[in-house]
Amino acid sequence: MKAITLVVAAALGSVAGEEAYRAGVLKWRAEREARLTADGGWLTVAGLFWLKDGENRFGTDPKADIVLPPGSAAAQAGIFELRGRQTTVRVLPGVAATIGGKPVLAGTVMRPDTSGSPDVLEMGRLSLHVIERGGRFAIRLKDRDAEARKRFTGLHWYEVDPKYRVEARWVPNEPPTTLQIPNILGQIEPMPSPGRAEFTLDGQPLHLDGVLEEPDAKEIFFIFRDQTSGKETYGAGRFLYAALPQAGKLTLDFNEAYNPPCAFTAYATCPLPPPQNRLPVPIPAGEKAYGHHGAGS
Repeated sequence: MKAITLVVAAALGSVAGEEAYRAGVLKWRAEREARLTADGGWLTVAGLFWLKDGENRFGTDPKADIVLPPGSAAAQAGIFELRGRQTTVRVLPGVAATIGGKPVLAGTVMRPDTSGSPDVLEMGRLSLHVIERGGRFAIRLKDRDAEARKRFTGLHWYEVDPKYRVEARWVPNEPPTTLQIPNILGQIEPMPSPGRAEFTLDGQPLHLDGVLEEPDAKEIFFIFRDQTSGKETYGAGRFLYAALPQAGKLTLDFNEAYNPPCAFTAYATCPLPPPQNRLPVPIPAGEKAYGHHGAGS
């Protein structure tokens, strides 16, 4: 009787553990969708404008260098000026705009996203900030009334399957190396790679090289494709994060693999998987393709 009781208790514990795990993944997915749809989320991205050296005028005037959505701002709202690697901004008289909640002074320097804390110009429903990619600078426009946000119909996911939560062996790069990561602009971005995750799925040995987005990052970032890419999942690949390895081990939970911003907007500059992260097997787990930026993109 005691043995039976122990077996039943173990089975119940296993079921409870699996349900708790599933609930955790579903919570993560709900939070993922909330971030995507939030004010300032990727669904609000409404434009990307590469700056030329010198003055770049912005406003709703169709002749402006940076054309803002109709009815969102003044026809002539202001000027971004790029000199070398520095971008300044000034707004024209009568235009209400702030940076960090404070009025914009003429000649205010705008730190780009590569600074880790970009300055954001707020004008009503709009926000604009500087991004840097491969030594080039651009203005990224966000609009709380963006059509992509209005038309959003929800994310699509595979069913949660514990099979796709795998423990990997972490093989550090000693010394750490640099991976040349391509992006959709055709540029190459060097990213530090601390090591490789090696794992087995359906008896097949696989591996993914990880990178760090920041020198002090608390997670390993994996950019990968698999045999569902371009069919059931986003064609360019998906993203996955994992906690830093402990005792030579690392957990990859493909139930939390998700689409890059490029799956939702044409104005993102997403990194692409390096050749060694193109898996020869399907990973039917995590986020599926979405809308017109979907499977074949």
